[in-house]
Amino acid sequence: MIGSCGDAHLLFGGRPTGNKRLAQGGTLSRVSQAVFGGQQGSAEMAAAALLAAVDRNQLRRVPILLLQPREWPWKHRTVKYGTTPGGSITKVLIANRGEIACRVIRTARKMGVQSVAVYSEADRNSMHVDMADEAYSIGPAPSQQSYLAMEKIIQVAKSSAAQAIHPGYGFLSENMEFAELCKQEGIIFIGPPSTAIRDMGIKSTSKSIMAAAGVPVVEGYHGNDQSDECLKEHAGKIGYPVMIKAIRGGGGKGMRIIRSEKEFQEQLESARREAKKSFNDDAMLIEKFVDTPRHVEVQVFGDHHGNAVYLFERDCSVQRRHQKIIEEAPAPGIDPEVRRRLGEAAVRAAKAVNYVGAGTVEFIMDSKHNFYFMEMNTRLQVEHPVTEMITGTDLVEWQLRIAAGEKIPLSQEEIPLQGHAFEARIYAEDPDNNFMPGAGPLVHLSTPPPDMSTRIETGVRQGDEVSVHYDPMIAKLVVWASDRQSALSKLRYSLHQYNIVGLRTNVDFLLRLSGHSEFEAGNVHTDFIPQHHKDLLPTHSTIAKESVCQAALGLILKEKEMTSAFKLHTQDQFSPFSFSSGRRLNISYTRNMTLRSGKNDIIIAVTYNRDGSYDMQIENKLFRVLGDLSNEDGYTYLKSSVNGVASKSKFILLDNTIYLFSMEGSIEVGIPVPKYLSPVSAEGTQGGTIAPMTGTIEKVFVKAGDRVKAGDALMVMIAMKMEHTIKAPKDGRIKKVFFSEGAQANRHAPLVEFEEEEV
Repeated sequence: MIGSCGDAHLLFGGRPTGNKRLAQGGTLSRVSQAVFGGQQGSAEMAAAALLAAVDRNQLRRVPILLLQPREWPWKHRTVKYGTTPGGSITKVLIANRGEIACRVIRTARKMGVQSVAVYSEADRNSMHVDMADEAYSIGPAPSQQSYLAMEKIIQVAKSSAAQAIHPGYGFLSENMEFAELCKQEGIIFIGPPSTAIRDMGIKSTSKSIMAAAGVPVVEGYHGNDQSDECLKEHAGKIGYPVMIKAIRGGGGKGMRIIRSEKEFQEQLESARREAKKSFNDDAMLIEKFVDTPRHVEVQVFGDHHGNAVYLFERDCSVQRRHQKIIEEAPAPGIDPEVRRRLGEAAVRAAKAVNYVGAGTVEFIMDSKHNFYFMEMNTRLQVEHPVTEMITGTDLVEWQLRIAAGEKIPLSQEEIPLQGHAFEARIYAEDPDNNFMPGAGPLVHLSTPPPDMSTRIETGVRQGDEVSVHYDPMIAKLVVWASDRQSALSKLRYSLHQYNIVGLRTNVDFLLRLSGHSEFEAGNVHTDFIPQHHKDLLPTHSTIAKESVCQAALGLILKEKEMTSAFKLHTQDQFSPFSFSSGRRLNISYTRNMTLRSGKNDIIIAVTYNRDGSYDMQIENKLFRVLGDLSNEDGYTYLKSSVNGVASKSKFILLDNTIYLFSMEGSIEVGIPVPKYLSPVSAEGTQGGTIAPMTGTIEKVFVKAGDRVKAGDALMVMIAMKMEHTIKAPKDGRIKKVFFSEGAQANRHAPLVEFEEEEV
């Protein structure tokens, strides 16, 4: 159902249902009056008849014309809780988007709680809007004007009669002002008290509280003097390398590792800009950076009755750009005693701030399993599903119950730890280009089939667009098995089944990562990706000749298929496709095909044999190839044999590119287009720099006439909530700057033009 903040056109089941709706949606009599009109007595009799009809039909939805939008006037299994003030939660607004909004909606639906979604203009047709019982537009695509617009969200909550707001993660989830505003408006904020958000959200404050509570903390500076000189002085006293972090927020934003005094100023300024943009606060703290530490975090829950428990730990060490990419629970190599001490320290941290709801206490751990408090995320974490898998819990249900005043559902002794779980975050990004985030349509999307041990947490479907305005995460693939090795095998198997066409993703990178011998051994740490960069991100990945043969075979078979289809549908006897061309039955002939891998053209000499097979020669190697295309479950599959080795791959031909997906891996092969048919490449335009992605120009450091050296910062772009510095590719003088600060630049747009240098 789609609506708006005011009184806009609403949809139910895709059909118009009028422009009136209930202001509060409370009692049956008010609903029946709104539906049937007339006097209250007749309305109640009509409503009673309607309820009886519904009961006879086993709670099926009644005819569309009888219903106001989503205000269903029948008996439904709504779970009601006694909250602290004695109210109830029958409707919850999710102040978020994407997969976390869908995740909350699913649990709300299971519990009989109605869901209200909000959406920006960019998300009008998104999955969470379709899933929710009600949905309201809250503004333009930029999050500052929509998902961060507190007053708009409160207005929707009040007009939709939602008793509670679930903030998800990111956006307003750790915003103290928003939690306080909910309280003032009489709306339940599904999260901790604003005081806990304040104390744990300001990292300098949280360090002091943790030290007083007996939780180990790392050496650092958390003071009020935020001058560049003071921060630089303390960095020198602590000793490089140091880490500077925004005192608010998380997710890797406003965080930098500084290894020498020389780079301090540039990194500090960059971190401040990013923190200001993300959290509206550019204050920083400095900590001693522990080389190759592990990132181990503990899931905690508190309630209104003073209880707190831990649901064991997660290892989130493997990161890129200080953001988690793969998580697991429990942490590998942690013995029961360390696990107990971690959990108890996390509970002390929660109780120190009178914590209520879901929270995560993050620690850094050295090679000897000493651990130190890093920060507390006062919200549900992205990676919460791995905890759910090993404990058999629904943490969103726990959140709703606790927010409504119930006690924690299980005692510490009752919380089980069973098996092992992994979560792999699937992103629209290019690992070969420093994990540059991407955006665009999901032209093809197929996933492993979900089951009791495999979860797909996503907010997109095939045909949806990954927006430049938000985080580029496509999905979370979560698997469980009885032990770590079995879970890891299941993760790799499932990743092979995650096929995406339309934009670059990190699926192949995740396969290499999960298959690395050190990862298999559990030797994980935060420097894992840089340390194993050559293995995980090979610079020259040569496509196997056998794979080229498969791609060529698929193209040949597709050509034959299309030719046959054309012949069936044309009556033109003079068409060159109406009769056999120069190809004659029972006579072999040879043609040359050209395919492209990366920037390299591959010439294949293909001989069509009389028995339907093909001989393909690539360089000096000959292959005997045969196979066919088939359709299964709406997908095209290529069954092939190359020199007697059989395989089956999903085959997709799109925009002069062949995609093959199989359990052996995925390949992408281009079909070269003649130059006279190709558009001019933006990469060669103007002899300067181009935008690596669509984004907003945040800072411009140069102007026409400036002389720069290779590596100098020219501009700063903001895209996907991340800051990207555009640097000079060479020495030279700037001839023209094409964009000013605040302007939007599309991917591959020229940014700066250099003057021609005389030879």
